[in-house]
Amino acid sequence: MLTIDQEFADQIPPLTAEEYQQLEENILSDGEVINPIIVWNGVVVDGHNRYRILQEHPGVPYKTFEKKFSDRNEVMAWICKNQLGRRNLTAEQKKYLIGKQYRAEKSSHGASKGFRGNQFTEVVSHQNEDLPKRTRDRIARENNVGSSYVERAEKYAKGIDAAEKAVPGIRQEIFSGKICPVESAVKAVAEAPLEKRTELAKKLHDPEVQRRGKDHHIAERARIEKKVAADMEAAVPRRKVNEASMLETLRGVVATMIRGADKCFELFPTLLTEQIYRVQVIEIMKELKIYISRLEEGGNQ
Repeated sequence: MLTIDQEFADQIPPLTAEEYQQLEENILSDGEVINPIIVWNGVVVDGHNRYRILQEHPGVPYKTFEKKFSDRNEVMAWICKNQLGRRNLTAEQKKYLIGKQYRAEKSSHGASKGFRGNQFTEVVSHQNEDLPKRTRDRIARENNVGSSYVERAEKYAKGIDAAEKAVPGIRQEIFSGKICPVESAVKAVAEAPLEKRTELAKKLHDPEVQRRGKDHHIAERARIEKKVAADMEAAVPRRKVNEASMLETLRGVVATMIRGADKCFELFPTLLTEQIYRVQVIEIMKELKIYISRLEEGGNQ
């Protein structure tokens, strides 16, 4: 008999009713669970949904694979990384998992490297003082996001967990997109005193919190557009122009456009990492391809 650890299970993005039903039908059709359930000391690490189905259908054969971890934090980090590489996630789920992985890895390093106040603390802490930074930068590279995103994700994950503890069920409401509170409001829950957390968590349902979040993105886009326009205007030389100088101006305009696009991706990395946005980005950029094709064909008609 295996054990389901709720903290581990909570890191697994839940299946929809249709997905769960399809998994159940596949298992019953195959007559067994083909992929082994990964466990650690008898605790399910990967395969929570499969194991729940097995409990509903005792007698279906399955296999387990025992994986070695040094502590719970290492298990948590592995679960998060495994989920980030496996499934289509919402932007909120991805941010949460990245934050949880970063926090778990930092905690695991501390526990395993002597950060418990023993006689090795001073030596090891000096050798590993930049370990959190290296961990943060590696996780950022693995997920194609900025290092600052990873730090924000850790605070966001703390806020999600604090809100879930105060108001059970709110985590899934956020992950499913039922409510879309601004990130700062989520972080504020974990930063508040315990007696204030329930009140702040409930406010995440407030339509005004949702509206402010949207307004922030609209204002940020407007700021970017204004900056790009100003850069383009600055690129135009304040002198009499000819073909040669205009070519230089054109080169500057293109460079400014690229910088503007890169700034958009820096501010909103999910434009590239989330498939739903990435498709739209590519569609927008195709306008440039069409424009270049017209020029190559002999004009700008």
